[in-house]
Amino acid sequence: MTAPTLHTLSLLVRNKPGVLTRVTLIFSRRGYNIESLVVSPALSVPEYDAQPGEFSRMTITCSGDPENLEQIVKQLEKLIDVVHAIDHTGQAVIESELALVKLKVNLKERTEILQIAEHYRAKVVDYAASSLILRVEGESDKLDAFMALLKPFAIVEQVRSGKILMARGLETT
Repeated sequence: MTAPTLHTLSLLVRNKPGVLTRVTLIFSRRGYNIESLVVSPALSVPEYDAQPGEFSRMTITCSGDPENLEQIVKQLEKLIDVVHAIDHTGQAVIESELALVKLKVNLKERTEILQIAEHYRAKVVDYAASSLILRVEGESDKLDAFMALLKPFAIVEQVRSGKILMARGLETT
């Protein structure tokens, strides 16, 4: 059995109470699992002469069968507070994710962990006698590989932001 394809959608929505609930209900009714969801203020929407804070951008990474995805996008666009919904799967995009990883370390392991961190361009954001917190950013595959290398060590906590993306060139995100 093959794993479901991951899809990344970008939504431009009005920043109003209840919009997130209505968006996630559409996914739930169709049996789609939301893997990650990132919401942030949209800088500007010239075609709507918007004030700062009026619109937000939602980046949703989800998995499920491709046949339902087209229907989900159409249903999302019918919501009154959704300006547009775009499936970026297969498009040329710039994507990134952020992770923080807290490790319990002893002196012997510290050098090996720091070498892994250096290879992945992770930054040490907290350095204590018995712990480290690393921050790494990049594409999801990079973060997955980084986490796989850290698995043999004592990972105390991990937090990932979820994927954000922007369409390349002048394409709409």
